[in-house]
This record gives sequence, C-alpha cells and structure tokens, in this order.
Amino acid sequence: WILSLRIGKNKIQYSNDRANEIIESAKKETATLQKEKELELKDKWYRMKQDFDKDTKQQKHELDKQEKSLLNKENSIDRKADLINKKEKEIYAYEKDLKEKDVNIMHMRQKLEEKIKEQNVQLEKVARLTQDEAKQILMDNLLDEAKLETAKRVMELQEESKLTAKKNARDVIVSAIQRSAADHSVETTVSVVNLPSEEMKGRIIGREGRNIRAFELATGIQVVIDDTPEAVVLSGFDPMRREIAKMALENLITDGRIHPGRIEESVDKAKKEMEDIITEAGQQALMDCGINKVHSELIRTMGKLKFRTSYGQNVLTHSIEVSQLCGMMASELGLDPSLAKRAGFFHDIGKALDKSVTGSHTEIGYEFAKKYNEHPVILNAIRAHHEDVEFTSPISILVQAADAISGSRPGARRESLEGYVQRLIRLEEVASSFEGVTKTYAIQAGREVRVMVEPDNIDDSKSFVLAQDIAKKIESDMEYPGQVKVVVIRELRATEFAK
Repeated sequence: WILSLRIGKNKIQYSNDRANEIIESAKKETATLQKEKELELKDKWYRMKQDFDKDTKQQKHELDKQEKSLLNKENSIDRKADLINKKEKEIYAYEKDLKEKDVNIMHMRQKLEEKIKEQNVQLEKVARLTQDEAKQILMDNLLDEAKLETAKRVMELQEESKLTAKKNARDVIVSAIQRSAADHSVETTVSVVNLPSEEMKGRIIGREGRNIRAFELATGIQVVIDDTPEAVVLSGFDPMRREIAKMALENLITDGRIHPGRIEESVDKAKKEMEDIITEAGQQALMDCGINKVHSELIRTMGKLKFRTSYGQNVLTHSIEVSQLCGMMASELGLDPSLAKRAGFFHDIGKALDKSVTGSHTEIGYEFAKKYNEHPVILNAIRAHHEDVEFTSPISILVQAADAISGSRPGARRESLEGYVQRLIRLEEVASSFEGVTKTYAIQAGREVRVMVEPDNIDDSKSFVLAQDIAKKIESDMEYPGQVKVVVIRELRATEFAK
C-alpha cells in the first residue's frame, strides 16, 4: 500500500509537471501568434492607409481641376455679363435716338400734310377743278395707261416664249422634280436613355459621383439626372459623341456592372460600333443613289454626315436628295446622270471634316476629294456650289440648283421655315394696309395674295389701281423669290326673299 501510494504520488507529480510544461508552451505559442497577427494587422493597416492617401490625393486633384474649370467658367460668365451690359447700354442709347427721330418724323409729317392741303387748295384755284373731278380725270388716265401696259406685256411675253420655248420647258422640268421630296427631322442637342428602375440612377452616379465623372470624361457628353422618372438625359452639341454615349450607357445598364474601368471599356466598344454604323450609313447612301466604285475613306467620311445637321436638316439626307435631283435634271437635259449624281452626293463632304481642319467646307471637301482622284467635274461642283469659284461644267450649275431646291423647300430647314412663315404674314400685312381691304389670303406658298375689298368703297376701276399699288408696295418693301401675283376680288351680293 505504501509502495502504491508513493508510485501514485510520483505519477501525480509527473502529471502536474507535464501539465505545467504544456501550459507554458501554449502561452509561448499564443504570444508568438499574437505578435504575428499584430504585425499582419499593422501591415494591412499600412497598405490601406497608402490606398486611402492615394484615393484622397486623386480626389483632391480632380477637385482642383473642377475648381479651376469653375473659376474659368465664372470668369467667362463675368466677361459675357459685361458685354451684355455694354450692349444693353448701346441699345438703350439707340432706342432713345430712335424715339427722338420718331418725334421729329411726326412733326415733319404734320407739316407735310398741312403743305399738301395748302397745295390742294391752290391747285383747285389754279385748275378750276374740284378734287372729285381731278380724281376722275386721273382714274381715266390710269385705266388707259394700265390697258396699254397690259397689252405691251402680253406681246413681250409671247415673243419671249417663242424665243425661249426650250429653256422654259427645261424650267418646268426642274420645277417638277419636287416629286422627290423627302421627310426632314430636326436634330436636337439631347438624347434620352430609358432606365429599368429609379435605383439605376444611383448606380450611374456612383459613390461620391465617381461613375458619372468617369462617363462624362470618357465621352465628352454631360449626363443630366433629374426628377424625370426612369430616364436620364445626355446633353451635347456633337451628335456623334452623343450617340456613342447613348450606346455606351445602354450597354452598361444592360450589363449591370457600372464602375470607372467598365465605363472605359464600354465607351471604347461603342466607338468601334460607331465606326461600323458610319460605314454602313455611307454604303447605304451610295446604294440609294446608285453610285459605285468609291474609295473606302470617302464612304466612311460621307457616313459621318448622318450625325451632322445644317439648320436642322440632316446633311446625309440632304446629300442623297441633291444627288437624286441632279441625276433627274441631267437626264432631262441630256447630260451624264451618273456623273451628276456623284457630284451632287459629294458636294457637302467637307462638312464631315471642317471641325478638325481650317477653311470653308467647299475648300476642305475639294482638297479631300482631290486626294482620292475624283473626276475634275466633281471637284469643280464641290468647290463652286456656293459660287466661291467659277463654274466649269453644266453639272456644277445643276448641283448648285439642286442644293438650293433641297435646302429652300418649306420645312426642310428650321430657319427657312420660319422665314417662309414670316414672309406669308408680311404679304398679308402689306395687302391689308390699304384702305377698303377687308381680308387678305397669302396662298400658293406665297406666290399669290388674294385681296377681298369692300364693294361699296372700291368699284371695278379702283380694283385695278389697288392691285397695281399693292404690287408696287410688295416690290419696294419685301424680298421674295420669283414673283407674287396680286388678285383683287370685289364681290357685291344682292339678297331678297320671296314670300
């Protein structure tokens, strides 16, 4: 028993010693692991601090750039404000001067009316005629003069029509080419991109606006995010850049991954797709015009005109229409229709290059087409369609005429449409300014104005005189293409009821 007791004590002692050794070893190992973790955490914290400092420095750099840009814009706005103030002062002084002149003109007009009255009285005394008798004599003379002028004009027109019958027939053919009228749409400076949900707006903006800044920097287009439900607006004056931005943003929305790196990839992809779209547009335009054997660079350059407008008219559509008009006119006049189509198609090619090259679009287009060995007639048509140089071929004249027809048609261009409407209004105002006129109607695209008069105040003889007076006033006060026909209508109705 004593032996067993001692052996047990020894085992217990050994176990305690062993346990103490294990505990000490565990403590040392724990301390070692703790030091390693501390070192690892310190290293990770240091790297995070470096990344944070780098992001902070980059954001600060961007903020500095934005601050400089805003400062430049503020300076520009201040300069414009000063210029506007200066213009306002000049306009105020000019308006004041005009008012003084109006007052002087009124005084002079009153004096002139008094003088006219005095002269009328003296004339009545000298001529021994009343005003009514003098008017009757004047009316008889005017009627005789009008009949004589009408007869002379009819004879002149008959002689002219005999001498220039063939030319007049060609003019009629040129007028008939308006059957090729095309629809024109006005380009705007904004594009709308639809969103699947309102949440997508926040993803487009990104953390602290990082995504939207990266997108605007990559595309050069401003992204406008407002209260419009499920839509954002892309604003910019370059239609091609705006279309690239729209394609890139739609791809980002479909993919769902929106961050600066992905934005750059999407914009680059959209630019490559835009090159394909430009080439396809140029090839389709050539097919529409029936033109072949064209250099690939010319095709690509013409395709760019799909995203270029002139006074609201799409330049590529305008070029196709001019080409078709030239082909039809050349066929009717016995010229080469293929060469005429080609000249009309390339006449505005310089507008696809004039943003990057100095000079007028006629000179730029001439040099560019000459580089790819186009026909001399085509080169002259490009260079001369705005009369910068002399015409060397009838086809060049056809290109100028077709360009004017395509651009001047009412509705083809925004500015021309406004001028066209203002001309119609002005025609009616001029005709309505005469005494005895009740209503006026400008018809036939401003080529005819019909004047309704009071039958009690204007008789048949006065109607002819009134038509001449209105025509003379239109000639002196207005500018218009061609001629304007003035028709005075006097209608007297007698009504009675049978009971």
